[in-house]
Amino acid sequence: MLWADGKKARRIKADMWKQNLKFHQLSYREMEHLRQFRRDITKCLFVGLISIPPFANYLVFLLMYLFPRQLLVKHFWTPKQQIDFLDVYHGLRRQSHSEVLTHLRRASTFVSHEKLRRHLTDLCTKVQSGTHPTAQDVLALRDCFSTYPLGFSQLQASQMRALSQAMLLTPYLPPPLLRRRLKSHTIVIHQLDRALAKLGIGQLTAQEVKSACYLRGLNSTHIADDRCRAWLGEWLHISCSLKEPELSLLLHSVVLLSTNYLETRR
Repeated sequence: MLWADGKKARRIKADMWKQNLKFHQLSYREMEHLRQFRRDITKCLFVGLISIPPFANYLVFLLMYLFPRQLLVKHFWTPKQQIDFLDVYHGLRRQSHSEVLTHLRRASTFVSHEKLRRHLTDLCTKVQSGTHPTAQDVLALRDCFSTYPLGFSQLQASQMRALSQAMLLTPYLPPPLLRRRLKSHTIVIHQLDRALAKLGIGQLTAQEVKSACYLRGLNSTHIADDRCRAWLGEWLHISCSLKEPELSLLLHSVVLLSTNYLETRR
């Protein structure tokens, strides 16, 4: 199946070159396929590299058996492993949620506009007390996230490390690389959101909906399809309302919108 994914990715790339298309001009499914294939091939390349030394391939087979979550792409996971491993990954994400919210509350003291400062504090209190915010609650703060103290260029290193963990990205990079990586990943999600809004959530299969929700921070493995679609619609409403300078808000929404949504809180 990975081989078939590679052939499809190569075909999409060829079409991009022939038609002079950029990534954001592709259809939603083409964009998502390329994004996922890049992640899978990166993991495969790592396994290939550690297999290079003589007789290392025997050790690699043992490591893949012992650590399938870390070394195998999802094509080789069993159905039970898929659920278990996604739960594990989401558990790692959730460990950063309280820290992200703490940083937001601290940053609220530096917001110059009194009404926005009060609204940001109220939103943090609401989420920390177990209430799921509405899209309107989140969008009302868009001005806070385009400039100091919560714009991409103003985020502190500790904030970026917590946000990286919430996005399942390594937090162990220098601050400039953390900032660049977080911004590029958020832009890709924003581009995917615009393509998905154009396609329509109703056109997605149940598995595609769950995968889309999981990418955006929701542990969708234990949530009914209609609830996932409702959450994804709320996310798209926020995402498609934002401009690129405001995308730090979309990044923080990974935590704001997933922390207390239905069964996701445990």
